[in-house]
Amino acid sequence: MKRILSRRQVRQTIKRLSDLIREEYRDKRPLLVCVLKGGFVFLADLIRELDMPLQVDFITVSSYGSGRASSGEVRIVQDITTDVTGRHVLIVEDIVDSGLTLDRLRQRLHSRSPASLRVCALLARRDALADNPDLADYVGHAVPPGFVVGYGIDSGEDYRYLPDVWMLEDE
Repeated sequence: MKRILSRRQVRQTIKRLSDLIREEYRDKRPLLVCVLKGGFVFLADLIRELDMPLQVDFITVSSYGSGRASSGEVRIVQDITTDVTGRHVLIVEDIVDSGLTLDRLRQRLHSRSPASLRVCALLARRDALADNPDLADYVGHAVPPGFVVGYGIDSGEDYRYLPDVWMLEDE
């Protein structure tokens, strides 16, 4: 494995993102929708850093199964329970790969008439950002191709416990 972000860099990134988010949502009470399972560690640190009135909900999606390659099919395993009508919604995602999952989530939530809908991703693929710079409204770091783990992100339900972000090397 190769470390691509230290825990210190992750903390600095969250501080930077939270400053931007706090500024935009200063007079609002946003609903943060965390994409499970990988986004839960990022969400926990982000909301502590935001230190403002907000609400949280969770959505569980699957596009990988137990493998390292996306199946191309996005399944909603568990939906949110909060009514988003007229709410300022911020999707909190661990990593944006191709954008397929994010597109599906945006369509699903947009159809429920939120006042606004934005995306905050800790990580995003450089290639995906190059193809679509508006993929996410807030991006912590662009990362190269490869399988990323740590800081809540897993491979086959392992590595979530790592405090740093790592790239798995070819086996």
